[in-house]
Amino acid sequence: MSQTSGILPLTPEQLASGARQCLALQQSGREIHSKRPFAALLLGPDNETVLMSSLSLSHVRHAECELARNAADNYAWDYLAKCTMVSTWEPCAMCAGTIYWAHIGRLVYLASEKALQKLTGDGNTENLTLDMPCRGVFAAGQTTVEVLGPLKTEGWEQKVVDDAALYWLKGN
Repeated sequence: MSQTSGILPLTPEQLASGARQCLALQQSGREIHSKRPFAALLLGPDNETVLMSSLSLSHVRHAECELARNAADNYAWDYLAKCTMVSTWEPCAMCAGTIYWAHIGRLVYLASEKALQKLTGDGNTENLTLDMPCRGVFAAGQTTVEVLGPLKTEGWEQKVVDDAALYWLKGN
């Protein structure tokens, strides 16, 4: 059974709007709340309404996990299958599993895990990246999660990397 049946396609304008809002969330988390530079938001089935958002709370309470758990607690399974999570970074294996279990139908991520590892470096205890693409996690499941990313169009991946560098390169 495919979970993405009934999910509306994203228009280029909706994709750009979601990316812009998610990057702004990451920036506000970093600048105002001194949070790690990770953000996620959940778009409703209309691909425009932001239902909820989350920042990274710690090295184990990632933005995508927190958002997926909250969404699963607050929205019906079939409703979430028609929703889109937008994330500034490619979800790690833990987050991808949580997105899958929450039954969120589509994931859009702006920057890749490989770009994050390059930025944070080896052995960074605040971000020990896993070389396990989210598509591999989703492929092991019984339902489909549509994945778009990394978004190189309009320079989204580089914009996320540049913003996150302001956090990681100051010694975090």
